[in-house]
Amino acid sequence: MKLDGSCHCGAVRFSVDAYAPAPYLCCYCSICRKTAGGGGYAINLGAKADTLEVTGAEHISLFHARIDGEESPGERRFCARCGSALWVSDPRWPELVHPFASAIDSPLPEAPAHVHMMLGSKANWVPVQAAPGDERSDDYPPESLEEWHRAHGMLDSGKPEGGKPEGGKADGGA
Repeated sequence: MKLDGSCHCGAVRFSVDAYAPAPYLCCYCSICRKTAGGGGYAINLGAKADTLEVTGAEHISLFHARIDGEESPGERRFCARCGSALWVSDPRWPELVHPFASAIDSPLPEAPAHVHMMLGSKANWVPVQAAPGDERSDDYPPESLEEWHRAHGMLDSGKPEGGKPEGGKADGGA
């Protein structure tokens, strides 16, 4: 599925082909909450890095989160003008890019269920609005983006080989 996205101020626009486009995985870790999750969590999608096309790249800044005192190899891109979180990628999985659902302008498919992950590091003020049947995980869920989409009949068969491991682990801390 082709996704079009942008930052809030419009300085950065991008498109990418997503193999895992359903916004189902709500990450409550402090990194996602503080860099992209105004509601206390962020949602990443799975896409093919070699399809990423960007306009306004000169307005993009890069951030490496710190996990357990060490810099993560995960590269979080955001607009330097308005601060909008755009996508995260990791050089350990160069074939993948994970746009933030909040930056996508294209209509996204509705997820039949949600997974609420990293609840062990959720802020105390954040309510988990899980529906009946939603999964909860204090850490990473057992299924990867690919596995979840496949199990729910939502996987685009054009996914790159090699694939990222579980949930948000390619970023080393989603």
